[in-house]
Amino acid sequence: MFDSLNIKFEKIVRSIRGKAVISESDLEQTMREIRIALLEADVALSVVKQFIDSVKEKVLGKEVLKSVKADQMIIKLVQDELIKILGSENQPLKILSSSLTKILFCGLQGSGKTTSVAKLAKHLSKISKKKIILGSVDIYRPAAQEQLKVLAEQVGVEFFNHNLNNPVNIVHELIKYSESNLADVVLLDTAGRQVIDSKLMSELVEIEKKFQPHETLLVADALTGQDAANVAKSFSEAIKISGSILTRIDGDSRGGAALSIKTITNAPIKFIGVGEKIENFELFYPERIAQRILGMGDIVSLVEKASENIDQEEMETLAKKLEKGNFDLSDFSKQLKQMSKMGGVSGIMSMLPGVSKAQKMMAENKISEKLINHQVAIIESMTKEERSDPNLIKASRKIRISKGSGTRVQDVNKLLKQFLQSQKMMKRMKSMGKGGMPKDIMQTMQGNFPRNFN
Repeated sequence: MFDSLNIKFEKIVRSIRGKAVISESDLEQTMREIRIALLEADVALSVVKQFIDSVKEKVLGKEVLKSVKADQMIIKLVQDELIKILGSENQPLKILSSSLTKILFCGLQGSGKTTSVAKLAKHLSKISKKKIILGSVDIYRPAAQEQLKVLAEQVGVEFFNHNLNNPVNIVHELIKYSESNLADVVLLDTAGRQVIDSKLMSELVEIEKKFQPHETLLVADALTGQDAANVAKSFSEAIKISGSILTRIDGDSRGGAALSIKTITNAPIKFIGVGEKIENFELFYPERIAQRILGMGDIVSLVEKASENIDQEEMETLAKKLEKGNFDLSDFSKQLKQMSKMGGVSGIMSMLPGVSKAQKMMAENKISEKLINHQVAIIESMTKEERSDPNLIKASRKIRISKGSGTRVQDVNKLLKQFLQSQKMMKRMKSMGKGGMPKDIMQTMQGNFPRNFN
């Protein structure tokens, strides 16, 4: 997420950090580099200008350059301004406690709108016991109704079936059905278009008028950069947008959409889609994203992901096995699977401080999700005895395991070597005192991953 912007901002921060004196020319150079970084990230020009002007005004107005800790104050002002344009703080959804909550979705075709409806339904089901109904007024796209119906079944919520062909009539019947069935929340998907057109907007205005939503969420594709901001502007001029959902943000190395959309719509980003799976859906926290952009990491999100995805009982069992020195390949496989649940190696690394160093390490060691999947396949191709005692795995067994997992014998050898290194790391972590742990673990991880796994 925002890899390119991370690297550039880390470089800018390093260039001023630790300077005893910062001159006006140093400030101008820093602002110039920030401007270029934001423009290359495809941030809207008006947002870039507002950002630069605001930081400069605060630096000069507070006489920061004359301060003893000018470097730290400038970095803090840049961080504060990033948080501001991202939305200041997470804005929760407006969910009514005693009556039907209506949430409307809008956006262009292909933005991930229909999937986002299901993802939000899953999120709401997870945090509450609300009865949720999904509905769609997309009468144009073939199989649009069927797609949402299938997603509703996957998530475990109800779908409103109908054979109507008028969007406004569908809205009327959906509300009536939801109220009579004592639903708490109804999520309404609307038709998307390839481009903004007057027919789309006029229909959307009619739907909004009939539905009277408590929340109207614009779904935008983060990969489209500044175009996402332009789309947001068009929708916000037609209807009242209360928030946005940015999809495919895991593939967005630039960050232009995220840094532009809030300022342009004056509505906060509420959620982000961080993968294709239904569960790849997160609340948007401006402060945490700003920290990631500046290379400060996002340890809070990492801890939250760990608590959500790591089985506490399994961890306690593993801890006991570690105490007895019984860490085996089955435990190693569980660790790899838990890592995938947390977003894989790249997802975890992106939340650690010094993201550019983490990226360099991953590039040097060719770490990928494909590698982890292959490693799990190798372990699952072993017998229970082999997983408990890797010393049993000689040449003939390695050939059998490689054939069973669709890999090479060299890959089996590399995995066994990695496992031995992990065993050593576990013993070191157990006996390690305070201080020096991040460096220790990082070095061990670097040695843990094979270099040429094809």
